[in-house]
Amino acid sequence: MMQKIQRFGAAMFVPVMLFSFAGIVVALGSLFNNPTLFGSIANPGTTWNSVWDTISAGGWTVFNQEGILFTVGLPIGLANKARGRAAMESVIAYLTYNYFIGAMLTHWGAAFGIPNFDKIQIVANSTNHGLTNIAGIKTLDTSILAALVVALIVVWLHNKYFDKKLPDWLGTFQGSTYVYAISFFVMIPLALITCWGWPKVQMGITGMQHFIVDSGFIGVWIYQFLNRVLIPTGLHHLVYIPFQFGPAVVAGGLQPYWLKHLAEYAASTKPLSQIASVEGFQLYGNEKVFLVPFICLAFYATAKKNKKKQTSALLIPAALTSVLAGITEPIDFTYLFAAPVLWVVYSVLSATMNTVMWAFGLRGFMSDGAIGIASMNWLPLWEHHWQTYVMQFIVGIIFGIITYFVFKIMIEKFNYITPGREADDQDVKLINKKEYKQKMAAKAAGKDANDPYIARATAYLDLLGGPSNITELSSCATRLRVSVADPSKVAPDADFKANKAVNVVHHGKALQVIVGLDVPQVLDEMTQLMQQSGNEAKVSTEPDNPYIERATGIVDLLGGGENIKDVIACSTRVRAHVFDPKKVAPDSEFKKIADSYEVQHKDNNEIDIVVGLDADQVVDQIKQLL
Repeated sequence: MMQKIQRFGAAMFVPVMLFSFAGIVVALGSLFNNPTLFGSIANPGTTWNSVWDTISAGGWTVFNQEGILFTVGLPIGLANKARGRAAMESVIAYLTYNYFIGAMLTHWGAAFGIPNFDKIQIVANSTNHGLTNIAGIKTLDTSILAALVVALIVVWLHNKYFDKKLPDWLGTFQGSTYVYAISFFVMIPLALITCWGWPKVQMGITGMQHFIVDSGFIGVWIYQFLNRVLIPTGLHHLVYIPFQFGPAVVAGGLQPYWLKHLAEYAASTKPLSQIASVEGFQLYGNEKVFLVPFICLAFYATAKKNKKKQTSALLIPAALTSVLAGITEPIDFTYLFAAPVLWVVYSVLSATMNTVMWAFGLRGFMSDGAIGIASMNWLPLWEHHWQTYVMQFIVGIIFGIITYFVFKIMIEKFNYITPGREADDQDVKLINKKEYKQKMAAKAAGKDANDPYIARATAYLDLLGGPSNITELSSCATRLRVSVADPSKVAPDADFKANKAVNVVHHGKALQVIVGLDVPQVLDEMTQLMQQSGNEAKVSTEPDNPYIERATGIVDLLGGGENIKDVIACSTRVRAHVFDPKKVAPDSEFKKIADSYEVQHKDNNEIDIVVGLDADQVVDQIKQLL
């Protein structure tokens, strides 16, 4: 279940990635069209104003069509096959759903509590009685929630019915057409339920908004804490997305709401806590700007003297990346494994800092680093709200200093192995998210987190699409032999090679990952990891054909299929001509396949391998491989 939730959270992030850039574009448009900053040149009707208004209109695309964006994005992340077609099916189903709603409210609006549906005009910056336009369709404003529901339904139908074989006379209705046909009829009752229930949900959302706002610092603190502490699980997407882009607080989400009112906030002399009272939740960029640099400073201060130079060379760019761009992963996952308690402490300090800033009147959209925060907050609002931002810096620096001393004291007291405190024979390095997952897998298995076989096994499982995508797993002399349910989930060959695989051979759903002579150890770790995940794949270390094992081993040791010019059987020998003798493994490696193997090197790049009386069978398998 946790894996499914994590996958859903990751899929949600697919469309979210577009919002940061779009938000900066809209913020810059609002900034440059602010007459208080740019004078008369920014007044409506000027060329300057028209140009920036046009640019802003483009930036509003993702916010105005966020329902469609999520409808497209989820299938890309969740569909098991033909993801492009799944996205198409999802979009057309979502539009069909909204057309059904519009038609139902046109005919029976009074019965659903919207008697004047045809007469209501959709205008900007208005509640519009709970209505909106989606791709030109007047319908109920369900924000991203309906989009998510429709997308999940279509993804399920797609995964189940996309490959279904229909009778020949119905062949034209197979694939996407079949999925859409089923979706069409599913959308009718879904639209009916929405017309009946969503107006009541909208009333509930309004009540929730008042509750959250009235809950004060408690609600703000809990939100900020969960949004930080859940990052290792990937579930933080499920915390902030309903607030940032959904109707948890305001219709349409807090980010679009902030950008729509940015010019109004910039012109007002009233405190932000009054004019933007609901905008107190999206403050989690502050820890990226103020706390992470002090965490890096604590790592440097506690590093060994002989490693301080190396540590600083790694930490300075990581700290700058966090401050400027808001990307904290290089730091986060480095100490998440070494000292998870520090992550909890960091989450508590982050939530407390943001809550204190909120208590002193800070409001805004601050989810990125300094560049994003400046473009959407400091620059456009500085003239009338600079006192609030000065307070923000003072509180941020104070909490940064507190964080520094807390981290330094805890690192030294509990001897946490943070960057610069590794053993003398180990290099200083930061850990990325993939390496963190590998170490956690090793820890769960009760093994050394630095075990190279654990790292490779975890990486190969992930690159093969996860344990659930593997139906059969075995090995031969140098290769993992794998059957997968969905080849589209398998990563590119380059990713396998980046994790020390020699090559990957593809035969439909069957793959061979050339690992090397330590394949038994890698397979053993993969087997244990799959068992821990509850996967029921057939796992075997016994080859179903003994000649395959020997043939694949010989091919690999000869430098791979691309290095073999030709091969024949000669009595008890496998005789091969290679293009480059330097790529051939040492003779001792051949003996690891079979103790009796002898290797003879001759002119014309000829290699003779003495294998015994079954040389013909071995060569037959080699030729099949080639």
